[in-house]
Amino acid sequence: MNRMSGQPARWSQATIYTDMWADPDDDPRNSEGVSADGELVTLQDYLASYRMTLRMKCEGLDAEQLARRSVPPSTMSLLGLLRHLAEVERDWRNWIKDGDPLPKLYGEKDADFDGAVSEQAEVDAAYSDLAREQAATDAELAKHPDLGERLGKDGIAARELMVHRIEEYARHCGHADLLRECIDGRVGQ
Repeated sequence: MNRMSGQPARWSQATIYTDMWADPDDDPRNSEGVSADGELVTLQDYLASYRMTLRMKCEGLDAEQLARRSVPPSTMSLLGLLRHLAEVERDWRNWIKDGDPLPKLYGEKDADFDGAVSEQAEVDAAYSDLAREQAATDAELAKHPDLGERLGKDGIAARELMVHRIEEYARHCGHADLLRECIDGRVGQ
């Protein structure tokens, strides 16, 4: 803790590059060899990496730390991000199908962030919800491997949906970097 500002001191688990989250050899996002060819597998790899990054940013924190808000008036927290992305994954399935929309997981606008309270049961539920919704959206999209295929009542291309998913996770991983650094000083990568 920095005595002058009351903010946590910046730190990293990396020993080689002190501004990184982890040493490159220890980073589970680093894969060996050349990546597989093809647009679909490339998009899936990027999405998997951002999903893993979000989980890494939440590792080792208790319920109070995960639910800690950023700066007023924002209601953003790491727990809120987990809940928000579960909600978004569910909503993307609404884009794929033509039928009635799936009900919201957490209620109306901003309930995903507003309801992110520091209780272990809420944390456990958020992780469970996110894993379930990711798997369900992945399974639904797996039925449409042609990235040019138009889906749902609005005719969104499968490619556009995949890119939007990557963008959503990437943007929120940036938020998670800042949230985590505010909580315990651990720097992003």
